[in-house]
Amino acid sequence: MKYSMLHTCLRVMDLEKSLAFYKNALGFRETKRRDFPDHEFTLVFLTDESGHYEIELTFNYNPEKPYVIGNGFSHLAVGTSDLEASHKSHELMGYKVSKLMGLPGEEPRYYFVTDPDGYEVEVIRRA
Repeated sequence: MKYSMLHTCLRVMDLEKSLAFYKNALGFRETKRRDFPDHEFTLVFLTDESGHYEIELTFNYNPEKPYVIGNGFSHLAVGTSDLEASHKSHELMGYKVSKLMGLPGEEPRYYFVTDPDGYEVEVIRRA
């Protein structure tokens, strides 16, 4: 059997803030939206320019408290050709951004930016 990655689901507290992050900070585009008002949730799917993989934002209406991300989940990752410009752009947008980092003994090649719900996105320099 063959498998391919389809999507990763993230539960979000404020759908509009999350959409703004994934669209404006990462350049994703919305591909599909499904509203289920009788069950009090909305699903929004976003993808990068390749269109091969999606992020599913699940918004449960009127959540009582923020979701606990847990200590097993680490982060999502995206690639960019201009790491420094991306880093500066995310800082100017006001998002929580780490310093530029590299693995031990290597030049900086990645950083982390945090979405409105606390999910970290690793931004990696593409070769």
